[in-house]
Amino acid sequence: MFKDYLDKSNFEETGFSYTLSLISGKYKMVILYCLMEFEIVRYNELKRYIGTISHKTLSTSLKELEKDQLINRKEYPQIPPKVEYSLSERGKSMMEILDQLCIWGEKNRI
Repeated sequence: MFKDYLDKSNFEETGFSYTLSLISGKYKMVILYCLMEFEIVRYNELKRYIGTISHKTLSTSLKELEKDQLINRKEYPQIPPKVEYSLSERGKSMMEILDQLCIWGEKNRI
């Protein structure tokens, strides 16, 4: 009975799958946590906080998080260019869930 249900279900159309798609990747959760902790952060500050991330990966991750409306990007028209990132309301609403994942991981780390 349960196997028939699994065979007919489409995992990709679940809320769980959608949520995972938003935070997939090695650094997206780290970026979200940096923005939660420091509120407004510039690109180079994020790079320093994370350290091991490449410029290309950081840039791509920020673009994806912005596209998914989890972060805000504010660009100031000045020279040199100034861009600040912060959590959107949608991103803030995800932080409690991410906290629970981290708590579970700490308790169950092998």
